[in-house]
Amino acid sequence: MEANEIICSGCWNWINLFGLITIVLILVPNIIYAVKFRGKEKKCNCCRSMYMLEQIGRYGSMFLMVFNIGIAEFGFASAQHFVAYLIANATILLAYFIVYALYFRQQTNWKSMALAIIPSCLFLIDGILLRHYLLVSFAIIFALAHICITRKDSCSVQ
Repeated sequence: MEANEIICSGCWNWINLFGLITIVLILVPNIIYAVKFRGKEKKCNCCRSMYMLEQIGRYGSMFLMVFNIGIAEFGFASAQHFVAYLIANATILLAYFIVYALYFRQQTNWKSMALAIIPSCLFLIDGILLRHYLLVSFAIIFALAHICITRKDSCSVQ
């Protein structure tokens, strides 16, 4: 059995277990935030289409990180790409948790922007390393909309 077969067996049939774990982990601080700041009003006056693009990008990226829908073949070019994927995800998630912990203490513009940029980078890097260009497309849509909305919203945060 080759290295690629070992890496791919058990996780790339129709569900990516590593992607599922990553999505669950990235949602944890978001759920805590939603409970802790329930009812907090967003200040952004972005157009409805920008919010729709953000949601399309977000849920499309999350879905494609977890499920293989069979539209196009994708996977790692080598075992080194798989290792890079694991290291990148662990590093990005760690950075996300640290910034969220700081954000819970005091909300500032740079932390808000970091919390918009970090998951965008996660989706984009995963798409590139997986050679999953549909994921890359959704990641770009999410990044542009999410960063724009966060930028406008964080103007009210000091």
